[in-house]
Amino acid sequence: MRINENVRWGIAHIYSSYNNTIIHITDITSTETLAVSSGGQVVKSHRLESSPTAAMMAAKRAAEIARDKGITGVHIKIRAPGGHNGPMTPGPGAQAAIRALSRIGLRIGFIEDVTPIPHGGCRKKGGRRGRRV
Repeated sequence: MRINENVRWGIAHIYSSYNNTIIHITDITSTETLAVSSGGQVVKSHRLESSPTAAMMAAKRAAEIARDKGITGVHIKIRAPGGHNGPMTPGPGAQAAIRALSRIGLRIGFIEDVTPIPHGGCRKKGGRRGRRV
């Protein structure tokens, strides 16, 4: 079996929070932006920005632009808000965006989680006794 060597790789940076999903496709060095799309660009209502449907439409839009520029395969980096206050799990649009990228015909390389992880650093909000519900 011969591996296809003429794949032009790019990197799909998928930022998925509970409020929005942003798909940003760059070249392999991550220095040149090829396509950017977000959930807010493809739906009218603010509450639908983070939905899987909006993520699929945004990923499809970004993938078509990247394919026109010659990209045939993407490595995927998924990012959740993270940090010392944000959730560490990606929002509902991440899975849908990956499926849309593969469905449109782009080869999927590795899938990596690049959520920022705190190492001590800033103090969490909520005060001395924490958040009282």
